[in-house]
Amino acid sequence: MPRHRPIETALAEHPFLAGLEARHVELLAGCARNIRFAASERIFESGGAADDFYLLRSGRVALEVHVPGRGPVTLQTLDPPDVLGWSWLVPPYRWQYDARTVEATAAFALDGKCLRGKCEDDHELGYQLYRRFLPVVQSRLQSTRMQMLDVFAASPAGGDAP
Repeated sequence: MPRHRPIETALAEHPFLAGLEARHVELLAGCARNIRFAASERIFESGGAADDFYLLRSGRVALEVHVPGRGPVTLQTLDPPDVLGWSWLVPPYRWQYDARTVEATAAFALDGKCLRGKCEDDHELGYQLYRRFLPVVQSRLQSTRMQMLDVFAASPAGGDAP
């Protein structure tokens, strides 16, 4: 029978949280839960309330944006140990993309409202999370930029589509 490790131990081993002090991992664990998604399951939709972020443990997730006249376009595909979701950090806390599993996926879900409160109480924790999330945001924006260049290059009007 498999033994279950405490969530603090598993979180501390996730590369996104590497080097985080044990006291901060313990605070994060109070906002965390294990979660599983089936293949092709919608995790969140653009414009919806950004209540969580996810540390991927297994599976694959596609970040998508709806392009008029083309439908969903995949901006980036995430694999473990990637992080999914940064919109919980920025008011008004709404998702900027759609996320859909490509295959069955397991992750830690961390409650954004819970974490915002803990970051208000412990500014060092907030700093540590922000410095980890900034490269994630940069990566997503770069992927979006590159994908949009492909979309516009493929448009029938040579990029002048309305």
